[in-house]
Amino acid sequence: EPVTPVRTLAAVWAALVAATALTVWVSRRDLGPFHTLLPLAIAAGKCALVLFFFMRLRHEPRFFTLMLLIAIATLALFIGLLFFDVSFR
Repeated sequence: EPVTPVRTLAAVWAALVAATALTVWVSRRDLGPFHTLLPLAIAAGKCALVLFFFMRLRHEPRFFTLMLLIAIATLALFIGLLFFDVSFR
């Protein structure tokens, strides 16, 4: 079993805290059409950090990574279709 150094985990944790602060900062700004898209992009980045470092997806076989990416792409498609539908109401 490969072991992730504590220094790496601490750096990822610091990045997650910084991304959370960035999300809070962005939520208080008027970004026009990016008001929803930017926080979702930040959340996706935080999700990727948690999956690859804390849940150790980077040490799993590529098949699991591929299946996860397919599931995320399907979810992104559904969310995109939802935004498309809401924008034309």
